[in-house]
Amino acid sequence: MGSISKHNIILIGFMGSGKTTVGKRLAERLSYQFSDTDQLLEQRAGDTISHIFTVRGEEYFRNLETDFLKEISRSLNQTVLSTGGGLPLREQNSGLLKEMGYVVFLNASKETTLKRLNGDTSRPLLMGDELDRKVERLLSKRTPIYEAAAQKIIATDDKTIDEIVAYIMEAYLKQIY
Repeated sequence: MGSISKHNIILIGFMGSGKTTVGKRLAERLSYQFSDTDQLLEQRAGDTISHIFTVRGEEYFRNLETDFLKEISRSLNQTVLSTGGGLPLREQNSGLLKEMGYVVFLNASKETTLKRLNGDTSRPLLMGDELDRKVERLLSKRTPIYEAAAQKIIATDDKTIDEIVAYIMEAYLKQIY
């Protein structure tokens, strides 16, 4: 057994980086389960993330994320976990993610991100005008945090889903064998 104590792959990255799409395909290829922290949190709260953000605020939501992460960290096994874009921003969460499995940062450029998020109205931090500037500001703040939290960084620009999955599988399997 290699350096990973639990057989999980945790995908982190900015909104639109492909965590859910790549995660589902990766889980399929490994015969792992797939989970998405945002979907699980919405189910648990019986509410949408954007509504929680609007009514309760970002701090409340981030606390929910941390509590939820602590709870699932012990039971997660053979799972590909796609995380919300802001989840690794808390140092405590980054630490928990590394304990839970192999953390992969899917890194997309600002241009790719804007292309993928075009017309997406479900993301609370991107509401309103000046999407370009908001994405740039958030990326410049978050990218170094994602990089520090990850054991593997994969640039996703100009790569197909299957190429990204292959890169992750190769890196992950080297870690566990």
